[in-house]
Amino acid sequence: MIDKKHIGMKLPVYQAKAEAGQLRFFAQSIGETNPIYLDVSAARDAGHPDLPLPPTFLFSLEFQIPSSAWRDALGIETSRILHGEESFTYHRMAYAGDTLQFETHISDIYDKKAGALSFVVRQSRVSNQRGEHVADLRSILVHKNA
Repeated sequence: MIDKKHIGMKLPVYQAKAEAGQLRFFAQSIGETNPIYLDVSAARDAGHPDLPLPPTFLFSLEFQIPSSAWRDALGIETSRILHGEESFTYHRMAYAGDTLQFETHISDIYDKKAGALSFVVRQSRVSNQRGEHVADLRSILVHKNA
């Protein structure tokens, strides 16, 4: 089981740039057909300064956090990870070219199935390069205990 003493733990602040090519690839991968996610001209015609981030794209950026030290500190083994859930609360649009900052902490840890599964809840505040609040992310990692 994962020790609840880690509730409140802050992860290192992480920054990622939203690249236009990544946005297009992601949009195509999820079957998005709205041209504002694929064509800069269509995005501008719709009133956007550039390609907007497709829904749920922030999760893929957060998933790229380079450090696994926090998982090591909790005793999480990569081979035992399952994806639990994710949710997004958006406060403003983000666009291709934006540098997004993720400030993440562990907000809860709980067990189910008599300790066979541990659930780690992470919450992230995402802001852009101007310090504007873009979104709040909540994700749950499920760890299959030995």
